[in-house]
Amino acid sequence: MNILFVCSRNQWRSPTAETLFRRQPGIQVRSGGTSPRARHTVSAQDIAWADIIMVMENKHKSRLQAAFPTALTHKKIVVLDIADDYRYMDAELVVLLQRSVAPYLP
Repeated sequence: MNILFVCSRNQWRSPTAETLFRRQPGIQVRSGGTSPRARHTVSAQDIAWADIIMVMENKHKSRLQAAFPTALTHKKIVVLDIADDYRYMDAELVVLLQRSVAPYLP
């Protein structure tokens, strides 16, 4: 299973998720951002690669749908509802991600 984690600037939330789940058996992970100023801006190749896309907020889902309407036709997008209140590997963010993502893991 390939999971793409998405936030705005790919600085704190989605890289934390990528780091947390990188060694999880049975999955591959990537992260990206919706902003043109993101460390890695989500591309059509990222969308094509992903089996499931996990976004931090509804606005990220909307931005992806606007940018990649055709590519997302049969993709599952999960909104994790994690606000931009945390830094990279913040302990509270780690707990939130573990709880939010676990139901979707194989």
